[in-house]
Amino acid sequence: MTRTTPALGASLGTPLSANATKVMLLGSGELGKEVLMALQRLGVETVAVDRYDNAPGQQVAHHARTITMSDPSQLKALIEAERPLLVVPEIEAIATPMLEELEAAGVVRVLPTARAARLTMDREGIRRLAAETLGLPTSPYYFCDSLEELQAAIDGTGGNGQPRAGIGYPCIVKPVMSSSGKGQSKIDGPADVQKAWDYAMAGGRVSHGRVIVEGFIDFDYEITQLTVRSLGADGHIVTSFCDPIGHVQVSGDYVESWQPIAMHPAALERAREVSKAVTDNLGQGSDGQPAGLGLFGVELFVKGEQVWFSEVSPRPHDTGLVTLCTQHQSEFELHARAILGLPVDTRLRNAGASAVIYGGVEGEGLVFDGVAEALSVPDTDLRLFGKPESFAKRRMGVALARADDTDTARSRAKLAASKVRPRLA
Repeated sequence: MTRTTPALGASLGTPLSANATKVMLLGSGELGKEVLMALQRLGVETVAVDRYDNAPGQQVAHHARTITMSDPSQLKALIEAERPLLVVPEIEAIATPMLEELEAAGVVRVLPTARAARLTMDREGIRRLAAETLGLPTSPYYFCDSLEELQAAIDGTGGNGQPRAGIGYPCIVKPVMSSSGKGQSKIDGPADVQKAWDYAMAGGRVSHGRVIVEGFIDFDYEITQLTVRSLGADGHIVTSFCDPIGHVQVSGDYVESWQPIAMHPAALERAREVSKAVTDNLGQGSDGQPAGLGLFGVELFVKGEQVWFSEVSPRPHDTGLVTLCTQHQSEFELHARAILGLPVDTRLRNAGASAVIYGGVEGEGLVFDGVAEALSVPDTDLRLFGKPESFAKRRMGVALARADDTDTARSRAKLAASKVRPRLA
């Protein structure tokens, strides 16, 4: 099945009609939900796919589909049945080789590219690209397939035939495939190694039995540099940047973010150079031509004027939820417009912040008390995601706040988030 693909940006059809512009999102959590709504405001017909029923994005899309997206046969059957114009990966655990196969056969276009989805689906692909292919500064690292290899990589005692300098303590261990910090932990000494390995094995999205161990960088702060590849007026791809986003992580999971974050001009310039180098490469199609459109979330460590690459997502970033209250176009609107070949506007409107609301309890069908109290905090807003099941540390919502400065915005966002009290009915 090969379809004729109209030029992006040329026209948009009417949903649920023969000329509909249909976009399929693979992964329909809270970030996907916002992308789907941005697409629908432009008259796009949407298909929300997830591994469980009633995911947040499925609640707002034209069509909801539930499959195991890491199963290549299920993924192929769904794409061939739905025949979307575009497929947009929103999570890591996807059968990306099948996406590459379907893209190469002309069955569908994957945004930004199927290659980008494959390289970023696990930490190994993107770290090797950044450090070994592009020569970008990163923390020292090794990949390990067993507890013994992990210990050897830390101690510098060899393993896998690789020369070992030894990562040493403290260090960070992460599964090669996970999201939102799941399975990530800091190792301060030998007593923590077994626990970190077990935690990584339990936290990975797909059980690969493989981790990355990284040397600890003495950085001042972390940022997310949202980077957009879109079509310019001349039809060529242009790269633009949002103001940098500061964020705080606990056990690898974002708990608050703010925009903008003050940076030394040299560090900001370097952050954007690194981000462009990574996204230029990820934006190449399988034929090496610049093809990939969309928004990328590039995570970086910063100390003074120094910048180190950490990770990149070829999609909106959780820390970028703050852009819902700070920018003329949020990261979700930017992604929707860019993948459709439409003009984008990355300008900041005002300072703002976000703070996470955790479930706090285990169970289904949460009730949220304190919503009115939260919204009584000046210049605040809430997003309650509508996830059907809660876990103690599952992100169930976010508080947003605007202000003249980020310190005030952060205080307001955290205060509003603290007033929301999830409970089981």
